[in-house]
Amino acid sequence: MGKELTKLKRRREAQKRLAEIDEKRELHFVIHYSCESFYDIKDGHTPRITSIAIRNFSTGQTHSFSIHKSAEQQHVAFAEIPEKYDDLERSMLDEYFDYLKSQSISNFIHWNMRDINYGFQAIEHRYKVLGGNPYIIDDRRKIDLARELISLYGVAYISHGSNGRLHSLLDLNKITAKDLLNGKEEAAAFENKEFIKLHQSTLRKVDVMSNILERVLDGSLKTNSSWLEVSGLHPSILLELAKEHWAWGVAVFLIGCIGFASSVKGLF
Repeated sequence: MGKELTKLKRRREAQKRLAEIDEKRELHFVIHYSCESFYDIKDGHTPRITSIAIRNFSTGQTHSFSIHKSAEQQHVAFAEIPEKYDDLERSMLDEYFDYLKSQSISNFIHWNMRDINYGFQAIEHRYKVLGGNPYIIDDRRKIDLARELISLYGVAYISHGSNGRLHSLLDLNKITAKDLLNGKEEAAAFENKEFIKLHQSTLRKVDVMSNILERVLDGSLKTNSSWLEVSGLHPSILLELAKEHWAWGVAVFLIGCIGFASSVKGLF
């Protein structure tokens, strides 16, 4: 299958998934989390989880799990959090996985949470390290909004900028980014033990992701994509179809003949 036909197929598949989200909003949750910086770890351990937020796309109700909430529940003084981080992280993840079990038929919309470096697997791994037995969400119930936008609008729909596509998209669409931290700011917040700041950023991210998704569904999201990229009606699709299917080849030939005849007629 040619490149443009492949893009068209992916666009249609993405449109189908998004239509299903719109039809069953109550069964879809937007999820995001914050963690320790990947780059500042010296002893090789995987990044510690600091906070997780899960927002119902229909109601906007948000459940959150965080280190500072666990500390408060266990009457751990704020200054003592670093030395008791393992116990607090385990307690936080206990609550998180218990909540996932209660949503066994729901789907989860995320932004690049795809692997052991950053994603569902990373959270599961941390829980195993801390002695837990994670509830595993089937991959078919995970929807990567970042990839869906590329399928819909093309890879150049927004620039990475200095802080990634999500931040650039917020700027272009004038979506308020109050409390939202970029990667460097999150790393600094962790080092400075600003756990509440990290939690607020995580909550804001599920909020703005829901906002973006809403605009995708109602057709109001602004991107840098051209009309051809958004519609998927790239001229080379006809040529690719012509190569793969003889009937389309005949159609392209007839269209060419009609166009040539029209141009010749215009000369006389």
